[in-house]
Amino acid sequence: MPIKFKPSSRTMLKGSNKYKTEHFYMKSTPTAELQSALEANNTAPKRKQKIKNELVKRNAELNN
Repeated sequence: MPIKFKPSSRTMLKGSNKYKTEHFYMKSTPTAELQSALEANNTAPKRKQKIKNELVKRNAELNN
């Protein structure tokens, strides 16, 4: 199963009783957003390591 960046969200579609589930995976998150989350003070160490692994996979430059 792919690694998640943040929890999935479930929104109700207007005019019906159907829901749309949106998933937030590491592989689909922009590099700039990953780097800003890595630099944030309130990011847990476990999530920081997952972000670092994704940035290494993308050959992006790590600032930490």
